[in-house]
Amino acid sequence: MDTTDIKEVVKEKYGETALRVLSGGSNSCCGAATACGTDNDPITSRLYDAEQATQIPEEALKASLGCGNPTALATLNPGEIVLDLGSGGGIDVLLSARRVGPTGKAYGLDMTDAMLALARENQKKAGVENVEFLKGEIEHIPLPDNSVDVIISNCVINLSADKDSVLREAFRVLKPGGRFAVSDVVTRGEMLPEIREHVLLWVGCIAGALEEKEYRSKLTAAGFENVQLEPTRVYRIEDARTFLTGRGIDVDAIAPQIDGRFMSAFVRATKPSSCCGPACCS
Repeated sequence: MDTTDIKEVVKEKYGETALRVLSGGSNSCCGAATACGTDNDPITSRLYDAEQATQIPEEALKASLGCGNPTALATLNPGEIVLDLGSGGGIDVLLSARRVGPTGKAYGLDMTDAMLALARENQKKAGVENVEFLKGEIEHIPLPDNSVDVIISNCVINLSADKDSVLREAFRVLKPGGRFAVSDVVTRGEMLPEIREHVLLWVGCIAGALEEKEYRSKLTAAGFENVQLEPTRVYRIEDARTFLTGRGIDVDAIAPQIDGRFMSAFVRATKPSSCCGPACCS
């Protein structure tokens, strides 16, 4: 699929999820319906602890399609400005807003009208004021240069067909010394294209997750330094079996190329504090 096709598929999928939650249903994960939204799902389950769950509306938790918990891993300080790329139902924005306190602010950016409506409804229910949800694309962030202290994201960058633009835009809007701290789906090592296509339909919704070395390379090319990639969940063959059954692929035969090669990871990087290029100093 080309860039436009991928974007439309993502819009449709996430719009349907938001409408389900708004109508009283729950979310649906990337693969088969089996185990989606339950404790058995190896990607989306058990990401937020009980304390965090009490801080947000149930609808925000139901709408989560993340693969990690960037708010638990990122360093967020009182008074800072945070931007969540692909904010969905607002779960990570609301949690971040509480972390940065009333002197700080949390932005959520999403391109899907239904998700934005759900997020704003969740904000009202949570009673959190230092939040603003913006409509836009993560490849074209509608914020000024050098305006954000921390960028977070939860399993969204892998969905973009133009990741270089996403990372360049993230670098642009971060203040010098600002931090990039996202959860994302990442692959490890080379594999046959047909295997990558089948497995990523499960683990990444769209076959677009970056290989870990490529992720590091793209961040460096965008201008970031101190790039770190920490696996948070490594998916095993047992995780993939249910999702790949009935898709015309012999799971046991490809097990050696699947087992341990797909993971959720926490990706950190920093914009240099002395940065003074076109995307650094205004």
